[in-house]
Amino acid sequence: MAKISIIWKDKMENVDKLRLNAPVYYAVDFEIKRELEFPVYGYITLKGSEANYRVKISEIKGYEPLPGILKRTSKNLKSLLKVEEVQDIAAINLSEFKKIDGGNLRRVTKFSYGILEVEEALEITKFRKYTEEEKKISDYIVENYGIELPFSVVTKIEESRKALGLKKKELEKVIDKVVEVYNKRAVDPYEAVGIVAAQSIGEPGTQMTLRTFHYAGVAEMNVTLGLPRLIEIVDARREPSTPTMEIHLREDIKNDEDRVKDIAKMIESTNVIDIADVITSVADMSIIIVPEVKKMGGRGVKVEDIIEALGKLKSYKLKVEQSENRIKITLPEASYKKLYLLGESIKSLTLRGIKGISRAIVRKSRDGSEWVIYTQGSNLADVLEIDEVDGSRTRTNNIIEIAEVLGIEAARNAIIEEALNTLQQQGLNVDVRHIMLVADTMTYNGTVEAIGRHGIAGEKESVLARAAFEITSKHLLTAGILGEEDHLRGVAENIIVGQPVTLGTGAVTLIYKPPKKR
Repeated sequence: MAKISIIWKDKMENVDKLRLNAPVYYAVDFEIKRELEFPVYGYITLKGSEANYRVKISEIKGYEPLPGILKRTSKNLKSLLKVEEVQDIAAINLSEFKKIDGGNLRRVTKFSYGILEVEEALEITKFRKYTEEEKKISDYIVENYGIELPFSVVTKIEESRKALGLKKKELEKVIDKVVEVYNKRAVDPYEAVGIVAAQSIGEPGTQMTLRTFHYAGVAEMNVTLGLPRLIEIVDARREPSTPTMEIHLREDIKNDEDRVKDIAKMIESTNVIDIADVITSVADMSIIIVPEVKKMGGRGVKVEDIIEALGKLKSYKLKVEQSENRIKITLPEASYKKLYLLGESIKSLTLRGIKGISRAIVRKSRDGSEWVIYTQGSNLADVLEIDEVDGSRTRTNNIIEIAEVLGIEAARNAIIEEALNTLQQQGLNVDVRHIMLVADTMTYNGTVEAIGRHGIAGEKESVLARAAFEITSKHLLTAGILGEEDHLRGVAENIIVGQPVTLGTGAVTLIYKPPKKR
């Protein structure tokens, strides 16, 4: 039996108000016309396409103006929800929600709000609290060192204590060393972290080669590495120059080579030209398809599949004749132009497989523990639909696709991982925190933005900072026409006007107070 849940998009400021004021009545612009068993749970998504908050609702009634209520919008308010609590949850991809459509389940991808049937099996990953032992470690650090270490650091200390069987004094020594390293890594107030990150990534970047390499020893498959790949990442290219996927399969079939090869055949996109010769015969104004038996066997395609695919070209009104080893196609009113266009359409006709994946190769994983499918081309959404695929380990190098399918947090992690791997493959060691800063800057507003003038640099508030980056005259002219103001808060604009930069010692203003006269 599925539970009913409400899901809607909202602004961060509204979520903040809900969290601070709950329990509170909350007015929304959608109407709920069905019987519900309370409490009902709502899921709020922000700018991205994933649910980030879970809301406990204890009452729903028609809208009426009440004192102290919060509003989702100021127009067309229809319902009042009594929100008891707002819970932070790990981002849930909307593909986890299933919508009833005439008795059939379908995935929810884009919406503004609505009532959804949420399967009982949907598990929400909550941010867990400290265990008793972890709490003791955290309290000890606060009491003795006066700082609060991040959650992940405290949990790692506790994991080490368990794994190594550390005694009290040994644990205290470990904590002392961790705190010492943590304090060394702290950033001073007003330190120019962006400039340090730019230098730390840019300097090794100049030493990178411009070549492309074979991908992890997989034959016949190239992937862009080195400087071109790093440029692709920071430019947030819609499509990488060599999109690839590494598809891992479920535990029960990952060591069965035959099953893995069958799945690879199912994934690999097969067009008519891949398994047959397409001959345009001008003599009798026809097109002849000559299937190659060996290639068809390798791709798992039959002649019937070709004939069925030709049925998709309805606009041409084709006449299809099949003899022993060939298929003849004629048009009712043939012309050279129509015949040529038909020939091109037939060549690119997809017979089976996933769109965008032109090649799928089965190889052992890098550690030799399982069979993995490496692909040329990427289509994450459709690959994750396949039951045999292990979605938690399957990856693509297309960062924009990751953002669209799995959400912005996954895209942020992909930027960090891809940039770090690209640098390490060249033997360059860059502190991960510099790359994390770049990834955070590219994704902080819910979409993946390029660093350049079409992204972050082009959207700076300061006119002079934008002008200092690229196309100086255009920015200054536009600012003059629109009457823009520059408050000189950043680095570039202060350097241009010859003022001290508001960083480090320049961020502090000293006022001289003369001694009082006696």
